[in-house]
Amino acid sequence: MGSLTQYQKSLIIGTILGDGYLRIISGRKDAFLETNHSFSQKEYADWKFEKLKSICVSGPKIRRCNKGRIAYRFYTKQYPELTRLYKIFYKDGFKVVPDNLKLDPIVLSVWFMDDGSKCGNTNFYLNTQQFNKCHQLKLLACLKKLGLKANLNRDKNYYRIRFFSSSIGKLKELLKGNLIPSMYYKIGL
Repeated sequence: MGSLTQYQKSLIIGTILGDGYLRIISGRKDAFLETNHSFSQKEYADWKFEKLKSICVSGPKIRRCNKGRIAYRFYTKQYPELTRLYKIFYKDGFKVVPDNLKLDPIVLSVWFMDDGSKCGNTNFYLNTQQFNKCHQLKLLACLKKLGLKANLNRDKNYYRIRFFSSSIGKLKELLKGNLIPSMYYKIGL
């Protein structure tokens, strides 16, 4: 197996920040990535698989979950580069935001397709409730380096990232060329 391309690395980092996760099975050496989406996001999961198929075991499959939910997921092979990412993005089994995280438009776009949402015309969010406040502040600093202004917005007992209305144009500009058509609704297209 060759190395991951820069595009694949960015896609994987966006997925880790979003709905995907890395795992190492006990007794095994290397990590693998699992992506798990609702079946209604089949086109998106298929797109991710196409971009990562060179490191995947097999294509996406349907999985029936609790309460009648139907998931659509796939796994990559165990891979040394994924193990390196695991060591950066996980501490004591929990996802963290590494100090040296660098966002690029691909990372941001995949992360937004996973966890982004829009409410009305001016409220754009990244649902980052899985991260503690300290790690969310790191994410805000990373977004700022891309020229995006945002803050933490309380969502019940947790926080999520809310973009300032002055940054919506820049956000759309960074995302537009990288979103797949079934995700255009997330930015109002």
